Amino acid sequence: MAEQTAPPVIRERTKADSAVVRDALGVGIAVGLSGFAFGVTSAGSGLSLLQTCALSLLVFTGASQFALVGALAGGGNPLTAAAGAFFLGTRNAFYGLRLSQLLALPRGAKPFAAQWVIDETTAVALAQPTRRSARIGFTVTGLTLYVLWNLTTLLGALGAEAIGDTEAWGLDAAGPAVFLALLAPMLKTATERCTAGIAVVLGLGLLPVLPAGVPVLAAALAAPAVLWLRGRRICGPDGTGGTGGFDGTGRTGSTGGTGGTDEEDAR
Repeated sequence: MAEQTAPPVIRERTKADSAVVRDALGVGIAVGLSGFAFGVTSAGSGLSLLQTCALSLLVFTGASQFALVGALAGGGNPLTAAAGAFFLGTRNAFYGLRLSQLLALPRGAKPFAAQWVIDETTAVALAQPTRRSARIGFTVTGLTLYVLWNLTTLLGALGAEAIGDTEAWGLDAAGPAVFLALLAPMLKTATERCTAGIAVVLGLGLLPVLPAGVPVLAAALAAPAVLWLRGRRICGPDGTGGTGGFDGTGRTGSTGGTGGTDEEDAR
């Protein structure tokens, strides 16, 4: 009986691995192709071909790269632009803390894996049920995305040099469009959508009065502001109440027995 049941177990494991590879390739290819938009945007902002390719090779975090070249294109101070890109990239450090426990890679591999700790590799790895599948998902996504992102960055920069003025073709809008396309699917809860909305208002409102790049930093204040307001609504001003508030899923509710009957609580 043991010999008869062994083959299905092997086939199931192989199928699971192939499914992880398929999903990882889908994410890596889809996002990797957007490197073309970065190459075009970077060249249009005045960076050389070498500088553009170096950003993708060494920085390799799309949001920070777009933020940097966007601020430079708007005439911002390079230090301010770099600061905005840095703060956007700090989220990868928190990803690394979680992935370090999940993947449990050998010490010698960790410095190389750190280069691939980004939104997409983290999302694919955390979605897997086992450590083996998480490692496969992380590796395939990281490798596919890194190769494609750098290749399309090069092609985009070369293409921008060939067509000349990117603003005349409207390609200067490619960076923000790709950034919004990556961000929109992540806004799943009311708290996240509220935070994004306030950040947009802050960024656009401060754009005419602050140097380029600074409104991006100011927009980051939306996150602590929303979390503080959410905490006050749930806990009350004195920290003891239950005045109700967002539960993070788009619903409002009450805590501390102040917002409904027992029958409503049971439902």
